[in-house]
Amino acid sequence: MRRLEGKKIALLLAEGVEDLEFYVPMMRLQEEGAEVIAAAVDMKTVRGKNGLEIKPTATIESLNSKDLFAVVIPGGWAPDKLRRYDSVTGLIREMHAAGKIIGIICHGGSVAISANIVKGGKSTGSLGIKDDLVNAGATWVDEAAFRDGNLVWGRVVADIPAFCRELVVALIDATNR
Repeated sequence: MRRLEGKKIALLLAEGVEDLEFYVPMMRLQEEGAEVIAAAVDMKTVRGKNGLEIKPTATIESLNSKDLFAVVIPGGWAPDKLRRYDSVTGLIREMHAAGKIIGIICHGGSVAISANIVKGGKSTGSLGIKDDLVNAGATWVDEAAFRDGNLVWGRVVADIPAFCRELVVALIDATNR
């Protein structure tokens, strides 16, 4: 069953993205029929943290939040680069304001912090950004994955299966609204 047929979902990437946190959700979303967009700040091939190469299919600046059903922010070193671009934080703020699903795993939370969307909510991710999330006003929860409103959080690579389950459930719920 392809429950996300026709839904456009962007996965954000930059140099040093955690390969598994990009590829596994991408494949899981494609399995559900989603049109997955690999979005980066430019169209140059990106090398993941573990050496895999990813060819972007769109620039982040070319994305319109109205055309997207959801966005996923994988971890690795990429979020620290992505958070510096207004096109990235602006897209995340627009998606959040529209109540669209945003998947955030590992260090992806640093983009959510820079987009100012974590205050007052629950969060998780790599222990490396725990203090950053707390200082941004989020409540840290040490769980593999969960949903808090329109935000779907995953902790680390080992939690990708739980993250993907939560993400798919949230996206299917959103199709039924």
